[in-house]
Amino acid sequence: MCGITACAAPADENVVDTLLGGLRNLEYRGYDSSGVATPDSETVSVIKREGGIDELADTLDVVGPDGAVGIGHTRWSTHGAPTDANAHPHTDCDNRVAVVHNGIVENYTELRDELRARGHVFTSETDTEVIPHLVSEHLDDGMTVDGAFRAAIERLEGRFAIAMVVAGDDAIYAARNGSPLVVGVDDGRRFIASDVPSFLEHTDDVVYLEDGDVVRVTPDEHVITDLDGRPVERETKVVDWQPEDAERNGFDHYMLKEIHEQPAALERAINGRITAEGGIDLEEFPPGTFSDVTDVQLVACGTSYHAALYVRQQLAERGVPTQVFSGGEYATTPAPVTENTLVIAVTQSGETADTLASLRAADERGARTLAVTNVVGSSAARFCDDALFIRAGPEIGVAATKTFSSQVAVLTLLGERIAQDITGEPREDLAAMLRGLERLPSDVQHVLDQSSVESLATKYRERDGHFFIGRGVAYPVALEGALKFKEITYEHAEGFAAAELKHGPLALVTPDTPVFAVFSGPHDEKTLGNVEEVQSRGAPAVAIASEESTEVAEVVDEFLPIPDTHPVAAGVLANVQLQLVSYHVADLLGRAIDKPRNLAKSVTVE
Repeated sequence: MCGITACAAPADENVVDTLLGGLRNLEYRGYDSSGVATPDSETVSVIKREGGIDELADTLDVVGPDGAVGIGHTRWSTHGAPTDANAHPHTDCDNRVAVVHNGIVENYTELRDELRARGHVFTSETDTEVIPHLVSEHLDDGMTVDGAFRAAIERLEGRFAIAMVVAGDDAIYAARNGSPLVVGVDDGRRFIASDVPSFLEHTDDVVYLEDGDVVRVTPDEHVITDLDGRPVERETKVVDWQPEDAERNGFDHYMLKEIHEQPAALERAINGRITAEGGIDLEEFPPGTFSDVTDVQLVACGTSYHAALYVRQQLAERGVPTQVFSGGEYATTPAPVTENTLVIAVTQSGETADTLASLRAADERGARTLAVTNVVGSSAARFCDDALFIRAGPEIGVAATKTFSSQVAVLTLLGERIAQDITGEPREDLAAMLRGLERLPSDVQHVLDQSSVESLATKYRERDGHFFIGRGVAYPVALEGALKFKEITYEHAEGFAAAELKHGPLALVTPDTPVFAVFSGPHDEKTLGNVEEVQSRGAPAVAIASEESTEVAEVVDEFLPIPDTHPVAAGVLANVQLQLVSYHVADLLGRAIDKPRNLAKSVTVE
């Protein structure tokens, strides 16, 4: 949540446009308000506005500051409403120090009261504003900028990423503790950002900072130290994302672009991981890696939680004791673990605060940990004992699409490796399942090419409610379909296990509540019975099922076909249809599809 961007360039450059571009690339992290700051010899010039980046850009066109060093921020509100006053950057009383911040200063009330008692005046409701005031006091006491920054950081409690500029200094100072921060390395320029897409158009050389790192950045170098000032070495890595990956490329929305990128993302996810002989080849995890595992716990949030439920179904069928926990709940009420428990964190960004807290809880109690994530240098990947990457490429739309498909594909392969190591046997239909996974890129493309969802969407917008049901792997797909629908349409939607309809939710079914039923193969006759139950109460039924499911097609009101395939792959294909349903309904309703209200892409606060 919230996006930080910063750039240090040669003295003859103006970085404001670069900062603005970096903010646009990070809008998925927050879009309540935004701002930039550039220092000169005596003060720091700050321009910030409530609303989206366009409001800031319009203001900069009129009163744009000029500077070779600067910081910027796009906000997702935690402390204080989205107003001009609460927008970042924040300054001290003399506009000498400017700070942007992601995270929460947990002891800000105490710090603010101390500072007010010493004469400091605050102009916002944010926790961030205490930071520049603390730095300013230390500067007044004769400290160097670096020393003042460190002294201020030592007073802060909580998780944070901070970037700072000071009048009369041509450097950027930044620190990380629990919230992501990366350095971009370019010839004659340096960048700091919450995430790589901020500066990907300029450089793909990246240094991932770790908790406790403090960095001083100038155009020609970055110097990383720990909180005590001792030098720290961090490797420069080359990310394999391309600048065009973070652009819309002719699509009306990032979400639609990323839905259509799923064939390529799935190709990357499974590439090299299925052998020509029909086996699984996870280079990081050869056969026997998990032979000592007795039970599996998956922790995740949101869409990643649904992907975790998907693989839990498969592991349970193989007799492997498996549980799925919400990251926020596991962190506060951890499940029993032993040294033979494998805790798998499923997280697109690798920075989800609740999931990271869960990992720390599991690690402290002796469990083995593994991250399934999209970001190589992420906190989860570096914290866990092992990591497996989904290779989906950058995802800009807040509503996850291609990352869910890639997570399911990779988790399916990982789950089978775990099950084989524990049971000593492959699943009976392994060859068929692997063929289904290998066909996913072409099958998803077929769904995208043939889908009739756009015309269907006009019938099912602005209803009293929208229900999604399924069994087996179709159940997490139903949950995910409902989540996508509510995220971007703002319409009421709920997902249920199909059998649970008659245990309460059926009371909500009316002729104005369409029911989307997901069929994945096993027990389809039972799900069809549930469809007939809702139809008998006047509700329209929409089925997503194999194109060969003629019995289903004849019963329902609307039929969205998917290629006939293995049940594990069928869930992914059905999910693509539901993604398109959500997208087209939201588009008809004129919603902010890529930036749904109150939501942000990477939830880095608990």
